[in-house]
Amino acid sequence: MQIPVDKGLDHTFDLLTEGYHFMKNRFDELGTDIFETRLMGKKMICMKGAEAVKLFYDTSRFQRSGAVPKRIQKSLFGEGGVQTLDGTAHEVRKLMFLSLMTEAGIRRVHQLTLEQWRLQAKKWRSGQEVILFDQAEEVLCRVACLWAGVPLKESEVSQRAYDLGALIDAFGGVGPRYREGRKARERTEEWIRALIEKYRSGAVEGVNHALETIATHRDENGQLLDAQIAAVELISVIRPIVAVARFIVFGALALHDFPQHRLALRADDEFLEAFSQEVRRYYPFTPFLGAMVRHDFEWRGYQFSKGDTVLVDIYGTNHDPKSWNGPEQFNPKRFLEETITPYNFVPQGGGVPARGHRCPGEDVTVAIIKASLSFLVNELDYTVVQDQDLSINMTRMPTLPTSRMVIKIT
Repeated sequence: MQIPVDKGLDHTFDLLTEGYHFMKNRFDELGTDIFETRLMGKKMICMKGAEAVKLFYDTSRFQRSGAVPKRIQKSLFGEGGVQTLDGTAHEVRKLMFLSLMTEAGIRRVHQLTLEQWRLQAKKWRSGQEVILFDQAEEVLCRVACLWAGVPLKESEVSQRAYDLGALIDAFGGVGPRYREGRKARERTEEWIRALIEKYRSGAVEGVNHALETIATHRDENGQLLDAQIAAVELISVIRPIVAVARFIVFGALALHDFPQHRLALRADDEFLEAFSQEVRRYYPFTPFLGAMVRHDFEWRGYQFSKGDTVLVDIYGTNHDPKSWNGPEQFNPKRFLEETITPYNFVPQGGGVPARGHRCPGEDVTVAIIKASLSFLVNELDYTVVQDQDLSINMTRMPTLPTSRMVIKIT
């Protein structure tokens, strides 16, 4: 059976102009959950839904090596990082990250987030307007460095937070936006590589922190990671924490748009967890992920050939009516009532972290969101500035409310 084809020579421009809805538009038009297209001159197979995600994370059929475009490695991920590994090399490197995700580590990141929001709020005056997204990136830059054991001077916070944010923002960028991400990658790698070298020389301490874990990690051959690769991996700890600033802003937007949930958030930790998860499902974060076919195989009558690149629609899967009741409604209670699996709920990838390529830091993400929402609901008196554009531009990847959420301290 032939995979439905998106007619045309190349659809890269359409992807850039349609953003998160690029795949949905074609799924709807073709009446399918799978289609073939061409992006950047290359054949791509696009899929969505829980069964597609389950297939996508089958490491016997798919590999990550060769699947991540160089432009993404040179900005968002860095070259040689865990996202591009397979087999034993990936398993050993992934265990390094998983070792950081202890219960004590999760509690610590939650506490650090609360502490840093409180310290940041002390700088604000009554009547002052602040851009929540910018504040969140700086707060989380401090949190990430404290949690990872990365020394950070207060005078450096603004620039480091900006650079880490630029790495994330370059994902779907072209022209100046992408070039800024490349420059930020160079600056950040230089900073962290020097830190790795100092740690190894004994000039810096990092006991029981990510710095120590990564600087002393040995690969599948028993060798220390090259300082450059170690830098890439340490950045892959602190960068995703800063990326949670987007979820924080979406959480604040949800508080604004659905104020009926505020009371429950103050009193019920289980509901706070559900609300945080619904923020991750409902709002746009990761648009899609890619992998490469290892060998020829057939799935549901469709033929996949060795070397094909497959993209799974992350945003579309989180809004798939086959998996979710009323997927376009913001409903935190679904996380208390509906069936949630590693394949239908995939805000940061799918599958099981211990065995595949799913992000190992989701518990950290949720802890940060919960701490931040708790702070906004219970500890900060503010109003949302009315004269601002809170619309979400779905053609921009990654996206945010256009005004980045301006609040006024009361």
